[in-house]
Amino acid sequence: MGATMKKPGTIDEYIKAFPEDIQIILEQIRSTITEHVPPETEEKISYGMPTFYLKKNLVHFAAYKNHIGFYPAPSGLNAFSKEISVYKHSRGAVQFPLNNPVPLDLISRIVKFRVNENLSMQGKTRKS
Repeated sequence: MGATMKKPGTIDEYIKAFPEDIQIILEQIRSTITEHVPPETEEKISYGMPTFYLKKNLVHFAAYKNHIGFYPAPSGLNAFSKEISVYKHSRGAVQFPLNNPVPLDLISRIVKFRVNENLSMQGKTRKS
């Protein structure tokens, strides 16, 4: 997205800002996530990225020049450390190169894990 573009207010606006081939990939990721989240999950833009929110942030994703960034919180990556080891990754993000198919099955499993994790936090409050 160019520096002169206005910030997207919705995931649809975010996706439409990219070339068609990237839009297709982003829609596949969005659909994959949507399949595995409960109906009360919100879709929004947070940190400038498409975000799924269930009690708290569930996962984010974003398109870049050469990769798709997927942000399932450190716990989501730790639980799948072996699978993500083949990708460039950090504590809270993994990069899926655009020159390879995006691993939608892995995204599905991470999303299911994060949904269970967020729902298990239900009723538990953090002490400030």
